[in-house]
Amino acid sequence: MYKVEGTISGDVGLHQFDFIAERAVRRNEYVKVWNELDGWILGRVTSIVDAAKKTATVEIIGYKDERGFLMQPRSTLPRDEKVFKADQTFIMETLGLKTGGIHLGLLDGRNIPVHLRKEELIQKHCSILAKTGSGKSYTAGVLIEELLEKNVPLLIIDPHGEYLSLRYENRSEEERKQMEKFGIAPKGYASKVVVYTPSNFSINPDADKLFRIDGINLSVNELYDFFTLSDAQLGVLYQCINEIKAQKEFYTIDDIIKGIAESKSTAKWRMIHFLERIRETGILSDSPTRIEELVKGGKASIIDMKGAEPKLQQLIVYRLCKEVFEGRKMGKIPPFVLVIEEAHNFCPERGFGQAVSSNILRTIASEGRKFGLGLLVISQRPARVDKNVISQCNTQIILKVTNPNDIKALSRGLEFMSSEMEEEIKRIPQGVALLSSPSIEMPIMVDVRVRKSEHGGRAAETEGAEKKEAVSKTDEWTAEEKEERKSMLSRLLFE
Repeated sequence: MYKVEGTISGDVGLHQFDFIAERAVRRNEYVKVWNELDGWILGRVTSIVDAAKKTATVEIIGYKDERGFLMQPRSTLPRDEKVFKADQTFIMETLGLKTGGIHLGLLDGRNIPVHLRKEELIQKHCSILAKTGSGKSYTAGVLIEELLEKNVPLLIIDPHGEYLSLRYENRSEEERKQMEKFGIAPKGYASKVVVYTPSNFSINPDADKLFRIDGINLSVNELYDFFTLSDAQLGVLYQCINEIKAQKEFYTIDDIIKGIAESKSTAKWRMIHFLERIRETGILSDSPTRIEELVKGGKASIIDMKGAEPKLQQLIVYRLCKEVFEGRKMGKIPPFVLVIEEAHNFCPERGFGQAVSSNILRTIASEGRKFGLGLLVISQRPARVDKNVISQCNTQIILKVTNPNDIKALSRGLEFMSSEMEEEIKRIPQGVALLSSPSIEMPIMVDVRVRKSEHGGRAAETEGAEKKEAVSKTDEWTAEEKEERKSMLSRLLFE
């Protein structure tokens, strides 16, 4: 026998109805009602009309027809009809929830696991959007853990070093108590994570390797990526590089600087200034980081941008994304997921600044799925992320958003957003997310599972302090002095 929750009473429409409950109910509980024409119909409690009188409003989700399509009832439900608690099997069948895959958490209000298909993240892109402090990076960490468990290669653009802690198991006593509820246990991924720094080990002692761009035989087009050139400067550069090519098979930025210095053009001085600053950043190398090293099965490569000025970060993202996109098209690297944290800095919406990395990210968003290059876009400012990139993400995970401009941007860019959902995301509690995905019949609220690994930098602090101490004993400059010098050089280069 099904458990009776209450009786339909008050306002009744095609899309929602009120009912008087026999006990206290809470928002997001799932109920069902029998209809002679359509059979069992699933609904979700969206609001409590009167807590004292136990009156609540239910949004009608619908029923599955003989073809398996989710349908809305063809007539209003009669008053005085009994409302029952929906059973797990009926909820899963109606919403299209599957078992297995990427375990995001539990259906809010019920102990029903919510999974995403791995293929959806690789082939159809995903975005995580939320206000600061609402758990976007935490939720991204959950997805990254799940993808690592499935041996999906990951390349993570990490401006602030938030994902280094994937190495360590979660030590939070509060979160460990919740793990049984989600059927998980603490776990670190040190064997699967490699951290790269475009700076150096003094600035980023937690890094495993240096990240470098190929500095051998730089073309005019590649140098144009670093800074804008006038026609006169382009002419000098073309002539210089052609002369060097006639004499050398391999040449470096030092050869280019020397060649330009010998030019009689007055346009050379600003070029020399820029080229010297590029050389000073140390990003160019005759031993560049290869994409085949970065994208490997079951591994996560983190590009930790600490110490790199924002314009240099954009340049690195542009060059790296361009290489992996071409590499994926040519089959040089396996299918993988590209994670872009703080996406508003690398593909800003028009009117919110410019970034050299914008065009390649738009290309990956629109074409990457054809080649098995998935995109995970993360931002705390939805209004400032390129709307074309967001609209290409078929899976949307939205945590609490309160900024009016961000809410308007979501409403304009996402088909499923309604005025009711706008109000919903303003009130989403910590740890809960609104999920829309192609395999799920309608957007649902998900209680995001706790992380198996450490979040933030708690576990890395001790190790990082030990490395910094070792560096300071053998290096004439402190890490702080080097970072200050690095920032100064970057400002000179890009301002």
